[in-house]
Amino acid sequence: MLPLRLLTALAAFTSVSTLFAAVHSVSSPDSRLAVTLSTDDGLSLSAALDGKTVITPTPVRLHLIGGRDLGADASTATISRRSHDSTVRPVVKRKFAELADHYHELTVDLGDHALEIRVLNDGFGYRFTTAIDGEVLVRDESLALSFPRGTRSLFPEEESIMSHNERLYLDVDLADVSADRFASTPVLFTTPDGVRVVFSDADLYNYPGLFLSGTGGPALTAKLPPYPLTIEPADNGTSDRNVVLTETADYVARSDGHRTYPWRAYIVSDDDRDLLASELIFLLSRENEIADPSWIKPGTVAWDWYNANNITGVDFEAGINNATYKFYIDFASRYGINYVILDEGWSASTTNLFEPNPDIDVPELVAYGAERGVDIILWSLNEPLAKDREALFDLYASWGVKGVKIDFMQRNDQPMVEFYHETARAAAERHLLVDYHGSFKPSGLRRAYPNVISYEGVKGNENNKWSSDITPTHNVTLPFIRMAVGPMDYTPGAMVNTHLRDHRVSHFRPMGIGTRAHEIAKYVVFESPLQMYCDSPSLYLKEAESIAFMTRIPTVWDETKPLHASVGHYAVIARRSGDTWFIGAMTDEEPRDIEVDLSFLGAGDYTATILRDGVNAHQHAEDYRREERTVDATTTLKLQLSGGGGWTAILEPVH
Repeated sequence: MLPLRLLTALAAFTSVSTLFAAVHSVSSPDSRLAVTLSTDDGLSLSAALDGKTVITPTPVRLHLIGGRDLGADASTATISRRSHDSTVRPVVKRKFAELADHYHELTVDLGDHALEIRVLNDGFGYRFTTAIDGEVLVRDESLALSFPRGTRSLFPEEESIMSHNERLYLDVDLADVSADRFASTPVLFTTPDGVRVVFSDADLYNYPGLFLSGTGGPALTAKLPPYPLTIEPADNGTSDRNVVLTETADYVARSDGHRTYPWRAYIVSDDDRDLLASELIFLLSRENEIADPSWIKPGTVAWDWYNANNITGVDFEAGINNATYKFYIDFASRYGINYVILDEGWSASTTNLFEPNPDIDVPELVAYGAERGVDIILWSLNEPLAKDREALFDLYASWGVKGVKIDFMQRNDQPMVEFYHETARAAAERHLLVDYHGSFKPSGLRRAYPNVISYEGVKGNENNKWSSDITPTHNVTLPFIRMAVGPMDYTPGAMVNTHLRDHRVSHFRPMGIGTRAHEIAKYVVFESPLQMYCDSPSLYLKEAESIAFMTRIPTVWDETKPLHASVGHYAVIARRSGDTWFIGAMTDEEPRDIEVDLSFLGAGDYTATILRDGVNAHQHAEDYRREERTVDATTTLKLQLSGGGGWTAILEPVH
């Protein structure tokens, strides 16, 4: 059964046989966003929101080996237009159970290639399609992403294209970004008129992932990883997880000439709340390809690696062994946690993924968990997995394992992008979930293969083990940029909470920066259908009130309502699961008082269970209060957030 698309209105087409005008515009269904195509001197795009310039004219070209520049000559083009309005039901929900897929589209047909422009209310995308016989080698792509002078960016600057895409966001004026500086995507831009643009790619298949390079002006250009010819282990061949490219081609992609290319996608809004609600990347990507996806189960995970298997008060030596993981399973069962991950160390070696280490019996742990309603996920490096993918997945499925966490991909080139695709397909055939850790960000694969349950590609909580980077400001920047393009395996749940002034780096007993209430609010604000509890079960058992509250929060949502938002400062989001509402609020290092109007609630009374910053949370980050009160749609809640603080409420109807 395919529960994806319910067509509610048929598309309408108009076309002209010859390109008479040099300028053509296509607007969003609400008419606020307009994208203009110019055909003078080839194809170029510009965009405006309510008449305010967002993108200045940007040349669009696809350069092929052999000298062809697609989009350079538009003298003999045919223009067609299409309108579409349907409802999409994601197999695995993230923000909504139903998505409105409503857009206007313009296509420029240039013979054996075309450019499609699709405009929705929250943004737009464009892509090339080709119908060229034989193999195509793409040399490069022209994407001079041009903005009005004075545009600023939150710029996830990279040091190398060999990257796991875990970056901080630097606040820069685009004019100060020189040609030798570049960033991974997504990237956020703010125009002088206050319009936000989050730029990324969608429907990424058989093509490299996109970086953006500076120009020393208010523009960025495309930077695509070259096609690798020779790949060797790093560190003089001794590394089991990092590689170096010793030889690359003079092209970035090779593929059949009959294809669609990835969308270049722009989320556009003058209201920061819209960035928290957008599903543009998902909607621009291809539809579900799993015939029966009913086996895919999102959920929560007890995770071992962050807390270094540090459990206490037991009569066995804690570590990577069956006794320790049975303790994790018992803890997970007690609190209704769905999965336990066996991270690095479960296998005989990081390169031998067929055999458990002598202290681990995976089938026994699977059976033990099954009796208690807890399933097992196994970690692996990508390189040894890629060599024996089919056999390994067959083995794991025979053990009863429900998913794989795949790590250290490090690359965004075309073969690595195909590794993601082929791995998702092979895993789906064996009913295995996939969590891409050490990865690039989501680019639409999770729609076609909803067993791809989450991605890292984010500087998350594990960085607490070696840095003080994961600040409250960073945490309230992520939802507007990285989370806008898809779920993020940030791994929340730290129970040792400190303010930045008190933070101490400890690999084996890490601390989280921000208050306890800030940490717990992440479970509502941050999106991942596979959501981790990163800390030690022993700590959670000591903090029973916190874990009992946290484990009541779902990982997927029927409805999302951003209430208050400011990029890098604060986010307040209401989400509905069934008839229960959840509200999460997080702030940066500044204390804030925020009023929340509950008029979105249904009729009748609700019991609000609230976990908030304690009166002394500004001094001691672990100070919090739990309280209950009765509310209804006429109630206005007054939130008082400490610096680095948070606030969470569970609102259940009174029956």
